[in-house]
Amino acid sequence: MCRCFARRAEVVCDSASFSSFPSDALPRNTTMLTIQYTNISSITEQHLNRSLTDLRELHLFSNRIQNLGPHLLRGLPKLRALDLTDNQLSVLPADVFSHAPLESLVLKNNRIEMASDDWLAENGRLTWLDLSGNRLTKIPATLFRKLPNLDNLDLPNNRLESVPVNSLDALTKVERLNFCNNKIETLDAEAFRQTLNLTHLFLSRNKLQRLQQTLFQNLTRLQHLSLDENRLQTVAPGSLDPLVSLEEEGLDLSGNPWTCDEKVRYLWRWINKNKSKVLLPEMVVCAAPPALTGRSVMSLTESEIKMAA
Repeated sequence: MCRCFARRAEVVCDSASFSSFPSDALPRNTTMLTIQYTNISSITEQHLNRSLTDLRELHLFSNRIQNLGPHLLRGLPKLRALDLTDNQLSVLPADVFSHAPLESLVLKNNRIEMASDDWLAENGRLTWLDLSGNRLTKIPATLFRKLPNLDNLDLPNNRLESVPVNSLDALTKVERLNFCNNKIETLDAEAFRQTLNLTHLFLSRNKLQRLQQTLFQNLTRLQHLSLDENRLQTVAPGSLDPLVSLEEEGLDLSGNPWTCDEKVRYLWRWINKNKSKVLLPEMVVCAAPPALTGRSVMSLTESEIKMAA
């Protein structure tokens, strides 16, 4: 029920008839193990450390895993990547990922309600953490402090309501932050003050109503920024000026209820000056006043803006 690829020391098991981890049957030189679409519901340290000391990648997606044993990865000194996408995990024990030199940890599409700093050891090697598609309402800053090498953080499709002040300060190497499809209403003016290497920031489909004027002041390397489908009515003068590295079509502002009165003047000028950097600029449209509803911001005239004031 498994397939072995001797040349690259890979084993793939994808039979629904599996209900327990096939520890005893795995070749000792296995470096990549994939177990998917099975009925396995629990995995412990004892399942993994019998003969898998050379394991570098462990892919466990689309099973029925509800429980992970404590110290799960003890005995896997070479493990770099762990993928637990599409399982039924909700609560994870302390030290569950702390014993292997993980660089990539994917916990996408589970039922996790709370992320904990005790999952990981201090000063880990993790560069990619994916917690998307869970039930998180907040992320402790203490977890991020254990991730000094992180360059990719995925948190979309959760229930996050805020990004706590200073919570991202430890992520000085992060290049990609994804907060899409959450419930974030506000962002502190210094939320990204230490994320100087950020190149991609995704904030689509939240509940943002306003942006602090200095929010992006340190993001001079940012190439892509998505702010579409929020509740933004205006942007503060000067707030987009630090984004000097935006790529062509790198900024998405569509799907917001822009108010096209005197306060839209800065946005109007910025879009017309940087039209190539805006994705579908004609879709950045006015929601008010009634006389301008449906008009694209960039199509407005000076006199129309004055009359709407």
